[in-house]
Amino acid sequence: MKKTWTRNDIIEAISDNVGISLSDSSLMIEEIFEFILKELEKGEDVKISSFGTFSVRHKKSRVGRNPKTGIEVPITERNVVTFSSSNVLKSHFK
Repeated sequence: MKKTWTRNDIIEAISDNVGISLSDSSLMIEEIFEFILKELEKGEDVKISSFGTFSVRHKKSRVGRNPKTGIEVPITERNVVTFSSSNVLKSHFK
C-alpha cells in the first residue's frame, strides 16, 4: 500500500513541481481547502472540472447493528461530505 498524503506532502510537491516557496505553496493549499469548506458549509456543491464534485448529503437517523455483538445501536442524523469523481477522472483508471 502506498503512503497516505498529508497536507505537508502536497505543499512540498507543489513547491517542488511549480517552483514556488513552501510558504506560498502552503498559503495556496490552505486557501483552496478553506474555499471548499466554506462553500460546503453554505450548502453549495464544489465542482472541479475534470476532477469531481464535493457535496454535502443529509443522512437521517437510523438503527445500526454492532457486527460483533449483534446489539442494535441508534445512529443519529448527520450531514456527510461526499465526493463523486468525474468521468474524465474515472477514465484514467480503466
